[in-house]
Amino acid sequence: MSQPYARLFVVSAPSGAGKTSLVKALCERLPGLKVSTSHTTRPRRPTEEDGREYFFVSNAEFDRLVAEDAFLEHARVFDNQYGTSKAQLKDKLAAGHDVMLEIDWQGARQVRQALPGCRTIFILPPSREALRQRLTSRQTDSPAVIERRLADAVSDMSHYAEFDYVVVNEDFERAVTELASILQGQGGGEGEGLSAQRPGLTPVLANLLEFSTH
Repeated sequence: MSQPYARLFVVSAPSGAGKTSLVKALCERLPGLKVSTSHTTRPRRPTEEDGREYFFVSNAEFDRLVAEDAFLEHARVFDNQYGTSKAQLKDKLAAGHDVMLEIDWQGARQVRQALPGCRTIFILPPSREALRQRLTSRQTDSPAVIERRLADAVSDMSHYAEFDYVVVNEDFERAVTELASILQGQGGGEGEGLSAQRPGLTPVLANLLEFSTH
């Protein structure tokens, strides 16, 4: 379905919730959707390419871009810096593409303040056990790093209510369908059933936000 104007969507999630995989699948389902590529100071992983997953830059280069006001939003996450280029986002929207930003809750807050018309989505894992399993199965982090990511996830998830919608990634295909319904709903339709304030989230949140006690 063609849109009368380009729209901006923001998706956030704790580490291990499956955000990157979901957004990739969503783009395959909605070919007109473009994902903004962030800048980061995080070291590049062996399977990553500069300009595809991220634009990998040094701390000095990142600080220069911040000083030049080149970022719509930027934040420090897990000892690394991330930022969204204003110019890149402007070009994609001007070309008529709906754009998705994959950023953390801090960045999402900044984007909402700068561009109140954006729609924001938070992705949750179905349980604390599932989150631990997903982080462990990556086999890219040490046990100490995994424990820190789990602890940081509690803080991240506590900000879910700041978002317009919440999707629980229990069944991958269903989660992709729910994301698509939000993007295609133009603020209404099926997406409204995924409100961050819906009562059905209570048991999931009770499990996840107790994670710090384990």
